Amino acid sequence: MQWSFSWGWFFGGIAIAVAGLLMVRFHRQIADNLANGVSSYDKIKLWGVVAIIGGFVCMANLHTLILAFIISLFMPGK
Repeated sequence: MQWSFSWGWFFGGIAIAVAGLLMVRFHRQIADNLANGVSSYDKIKLWGVVAIIGGFVCMANLHTLILAFIISLFMPGK
């Protein structure tokens, strides 16, 4: 599988990264309103950072290569 640039995934990755950035920025309000409060502040921040990293991976259109590698580990042959 070859790497190819996609404008759609680029803008989608920006949207995912911005959502993660907002999660990190407003983690206290999110945890207070949607989770268990103080005990989940770090969990919300962690998921925000994971979303930022995932957004950058999608922006570079590397997610297809990573998924193809993982699938080839479980289903070798082609």
